[in-house]
Amino acid sequence: MNIHEYQGKEILRKYGVAVPNGKVAYSVDEAVEAATELGSSVSVVKAQIHAGGRGKAGGVKVAKNLDEVRTYANEILGKTLVTHQTGPQGKEVKRLLIEEGCDIQKEYYVGLVLDRATSRVTMMASEEGGTEIEEVASETPEKIFKEVIDPVTGLLPYQARRLAFNINIPQEYLSKAVKFMMGLYQVFVDKDCSIAEINPLVTTGSGDVLALDAKLNFDDNALFRHKDIAAYRDLDEEDTKEIEASKHDLSYIALEGNIGCMVNGAGLAMATMDIIKHYSGDPANFLDVGGGATAEKVTEAFKIILSDDNVKGIFVNIFGGIMKCDVIAEGIVEATKQIGLEIPLVVRLEGTNVDLGKQILAESGLNITTAESMADGAEKIVSLVQ
Repeated sequence: MNIHEYQGKEILRKYGVAVPNGKVAYSVDEAVEAATELGSSVSVVKAQIHAGGRGKAGGVKVAKNLDEVRTYANEILGKTLVTHQTGPQGKEVKRLLIEEGCDIQKEYYVGLVLDRATSRVTMMASEEGGTEIEEVASETPEKIFKEVIDPVTGLLPYQARRLAFNINIPQEYLSKAVKFMMGLYQVFVDKDCSIAEINPLVTTGSGDVLALDAKLNFDDNALFRHKDIAAYRDLDEEDTKEIEASKHDLSYIALEGNIGCMVNGAGLAMATMDIIKHYSGDPANFLDVGGGATAEKVTEAFKIILSDDNVKGIFVNIFGGIMKCDVIAEGIVEATKQIGLEIPLVVRLEGTNVDLGKQILAESGLNITTAESMADGAEKIVSLVQ
C-alpha cells in the first residue's frame, strides 16, 4: 500500500526522524491559511499524488510570499500531473502539502529495502541526492553504499556512521545523521514497510538533517496489524477495479491490453500473460483468483474484468490442484449467464475433476471455446480478438 508524502512524514516525526514543518491543504484557501500558520519566509507548495517525479512535472513550487502560495496552489490543485511513474494518463492533484522552506546545504539519498539476494533488510545511501536512484545505479554505481542489517541486532550505530562517512556527510552533522538513519530503520521494521525512501535527505544551514521528501510503502499482508496505516489509504489514488477486487480477496492489477485474464496462482498468471504476448496479444490485467475460489468469487472476477472497456476477449486458465475444475466451470457458466457475456471466452482447464469441468462447459449451451493447453488457449483468444 502506498501513502502520500505528508502522511509518511507524520509517521517519521513520531519516531524522532526530523522533517520540515508542514500542513496538508485541500483547497487554495486552506493552502494560504497553512502558509500563514507556518509563518516561514519561504513556503513550498507540493502536489500530493502516489507517484515520483512531481517536481519535474511542475508539481513542486517555491513561494516567496502568500500571493505566490495562492497562485501556485491554484495552478496545481486539480491539475493532472504526468510523470514517469503515472503513465501517460497522469494523476489528478486533489491535495497539497504546504511546507516551510529550508536553507539546503547538500542533498543525499537514504533508503531501505528487503534485499531478496540476502533475505535481509538493506540500507542504501548515496551523496547523489535528488536524483533517481536507478540513474545513480546505472551511471555511477560506485556512489551507492549499502549496509546489510542483521535481523537479530537491527541497524547498529556503527553501520549508520559508516554510511554517513561514505556519503561524505560533514562531521558536524554526523550524530544527527546517525539518529536519522536509526529512526528510519525502526519505522521500516515496526510498520512492516516494503520501501522506505528519503530522497532527498538534506543538511541545512541551521544545522539540521531533514527528510525533504519521504516515500513509504507497506506490505499489504501486514495491514491487519496496522490499523493506523490502513487509515491512510487514499482510494482516489487507486484503480477502481483494483479496489473492487480487494473487497473479494482477488489479486488484480490493471494493464493496458484488450485480453482479460483469469488465472489461479501468481506464477501461472505471469506465464499466461507471457504466452499471450508470445502470440502477439496484449493482456488487459493480472488477475489471480487464488487457490480456494468459489463460483461466487469467479463471478465477481468476471465482473471486474468486464468493467474494463478495453477488454475484447477473456482467457480463463485454471490448474486445479486445491481448486476443483468443476467448481470453476460452474462459476464460469453462472457468471456468463448473469453477465450476458457477448465477447469471446476461451477456457483451459487442467487438474482435479478436469473431465467433469469440461463436461459442465460443454453442456452449458453457451458460446465458450475450450482449449487443450495454455498455448492453445492463448493462440485461440488472440485469434478471436483480432
